[in-house]
Amino acid sequence: MLEQKLQQYLLREYPQENARCEWKEFKNLKNSFCGDEKDDVISYVSAIANMEGGHLVIGVQDLSLEIIGTDTYNYDRQKAILRLTERCANLSTEGLDVEEFITDDTNKKVWIIHIPKHRPKLPVYAHNKAWQRIEDSLVELTQERLNAILEENSPVFDWSAEIIQNATLEDLDAKALTKARTEYKTVHPRLAEEVDAWDDMELLCRAGVAIKGKLTRAAILLLGKETSTYLISPAVATITWVLVDEHAEKIDYEHFYTPFILTVNEALSKIRNLNQRILPGGTLFPDVVKQYDEYSIREVLHNCIAHQDYTMQERITMVEEPNSVTFANGGFFLPGTVRNAIEQNGPQKFYRNYVLCQGMVNFNMIDTIGRGIRKVFTEQQKRFFPMPDYQIDQAKREVVVKIYGKLINEQYYRLLKANPDLSLYDCIALDMVQKHETIDKETAARLRKLHLVEGRYPKLFLSEYVAKTANNDELKTEYIKNRSFNDHHFREMIISYLRSFGGATRSELNTLIQSKLSDVLTDEQKKRKIGNFLSTLKKKGIIKLTVGKRWVLVEVSRIFSRS
Repeated sequence: MLEQKLQQYLLREYPQENARCEWKEFKNLKNSFCGDEKDDVISYVSAIANMEGGHLVIGVQDLSLEIIGTDTYNYDRQKAILRLTERCANLSTEGLDVEEFITDDTNKKVWIIHIPKHRPKLPVYAHNKAWQRIEDSLVELTQERLNAILEENSPVFDWSAEIIQNATLEDLDAKALTKARTEYKTVHPRLAEEVDAWDDMELLCRAGVAIKGKLTRAAILLLGKETSTYLISPAVATITWVLVDEHAEKIDYEHFYTPFILTVNEALSKIRNLNQRILPGGTLFPDVVKQYDEYSIREVLHNCIAHQDYTMQERITMVEEPNSVTFANGGFFLPGTVRNAIEQNGPQKFYRNYVLCQGMVNFNMIDTIGRGIRKVFTEQQKRFFPMPDYQIDQAKREVVVKIYGKLINEQYYRLLKANPDLSLYDCIALDMVQKHETIDKETAARLRKLHLVEGRYPKLFLSEYVAKTANNDELKTEYIKNRSFNDHHFREMIISYLRSFGGATRSELNTLIQSKLSDVLTDEQKKRKIGNFLSTLKKKGIIKLTVGKRWVLVEVSRIFSRS
């Protein structure tokens, strides 16, 4: 096909950019296929998939649709599709295709990637973020659009609900059945007498883990003998506890298998829950609390079991460090964000393993109200301990939760609790600021208005007001380190150095200034900031760069007159 004919074809079939169509030059796919977020192929694929699906035309100029061509590097159609499905979490392969055109007269190559719509309840992620196109820009998926995707009605596959035809009551652990009966009566006290009259199968049917006299996979997970796990193969039903020292060296480990209704206690008993002493306000006598709130660590482990994607064939892990325990399970975080989980009222609308969750509710392992995650946060807040860290990697399909077991500054948390304008989420946000993590702009603005944070977004730090109010030396020191000095101070420092030593290389100036800049900046950001200082002084005619790559003062007399 001649270039003119191809251009006419593209103008006819893909006449304008919108939520279903994007034109991009992307002259070299080696650098563009998976490059910077919001500006590479996989980001646009995510954005188009998260609407109604559509097309990405590569090798043409924006607006004009002039054919530029693209170097596909070593990508062919099959490799491109493979890369897209690897790097775009949840991207469907059904309807995913790459169409290639090479002009006969100019030998220019154009690709059209045909992108299917997202699957029900599953946003498509790139760079661990879900994208959408709004006007001419890519933005992270809005809450409105995310809710629309998550609330779509569709047939839902429930791995835990599958019946195991050859499984019998002989495959279940007798002690597990006894505990299940006891816990069922705790959850349903009005049925206690009636429950005693049920046989085991009726109990399991009433609890939802058996259907018409047949055992489900959920029954094996919760009540099955260790030797019965072959019935759910290739799924892995294992909780692994690992103990590491302060140097991250593994010093002990143990595996725990089914029945989970019993082995959860065994796994949690491995965690060394030591005593901590805290001094509450108004007393000279310390309170003694456990390093970990027992409800919190049990709730997190139960959530791992309930929401594990067992088709991934991965273990649930608990890694115990000197001052924290980290839990990890495979699968997408269905609430989408921690904030959604904290703020939701009532049960989730969608469960990965509904039958398993139903069984765990009836056996008193989790509740159906959906308040568990929020309670974990509030318990840490009450104890003056750091908030849990949730690391949600949608691309890798992994949820990691770290529970801290070490006291932090009490005065700081009293300040938070005494402020009536702060929600739990605001407290969580301030905790994130302390940990040098990024919070959303809306929350940052609210905390700044309350004089609780300072700094240029997103690199925020606790304010002078917090440091003074807490009356804590560590917080005061950290505040000074974070705040640093103003730009004028550092420009004067450069001038003084050059005046004293006649000149300096960029490396020497980096050494001079970098350690004195705010600790909220990364090393790369510090270097860029120093570059800005030099650029400003150069523009003002105060310094110049010599042929030998040394910075020197332009005119000493001029500098003295300016100062």
